[in-house]
Amino acid sequence: MVEAVQDAGVVVTGAGGGIGAALARRFATEGARVVVNDLDADKAKSVAAEIGGIAVPGDASAVVDEARDALGGTVDVYCANAGVAFEDGGAGAPLDERAWALSWDVNVMAHVRAAQALLPGWLERGAGRFVSTVSAAGLLTMIGAPSYAVTKHGALAFAEWLSLTYRHRGVKVHAICPQGVRTDMLAATGSAGDLVLQPSAIEPEDVADALFRGIEEDRFLILPHPEVAEYYQARAATPDRWLAGMNHIQRKWEEAR
Repeated sequence: MVEAVQDAGVVVTGAGGGIGAALARRFATEGARVVVNDLDADKAKSVAAEIGGIAVPGDASAVVDEARDALGGTVDVYCANAGVAFEDGGAGAPLDERAWALSWDVNVMAHVRAAQALLPGWLERGAGRFVSTVSAAGLLTMIGAPSYAVTKHGALAFAEWLSLTYRHRGVKVHAICPQGVRTDMLAATGSAGDLVLQPSAIEPEDVADALFRGIEEDRFLILPHPEVAEYYQARAATPDRWLAGMNHIQRKWEEAR
């Protein structure tokens, strides 16, 4: 059992399935009191019933107040896990502005709004934990998914800013950055996901395991696929070579289509 989360009040957004459900189950197993949030009310209620948690369905951007009340007044851990992804359809051009706006709102601004609601209480008592499900796309990129890749970079940047700004005041931040995970979102990535993500895809429970190792070791960056660290280093050290390699994958994808 991880002492840091025993009897903690935990909120997991996008927890009706996939990574979010795995996180909710793991926190409950570790003795936390868990609020399960999802836009799909039936899915949220199902997972909550399974783990003995509390379902608070609805928009992840506005869940904090209701979740805080459901937990008796305090949120100790907030998992900003809800996310959206769109494939560009193979046209080779960025998506329309509606897809960009939704991606920005869910993948970045929902995190910002949650932090704004949580920080006053966390700073007052000198403790709080913010978990951001970012994706390796936030460290690297992803072919065929421009709005996803760009906004996940934004999510990572916001998590970094939270950590560097408030860590000395008791706020702990973790950024989870997996590659492929066997979820409905991966299935929806189409041929790009089949090429890049499926070969090394892991289970959602593996992501939860990686997070809890990171909590125990007090690490910011959570890499369920350890090889992502090498790719990240290569991207920083030799950006042109790295971009050329990614362009090779892009061309391979286009030829396959």
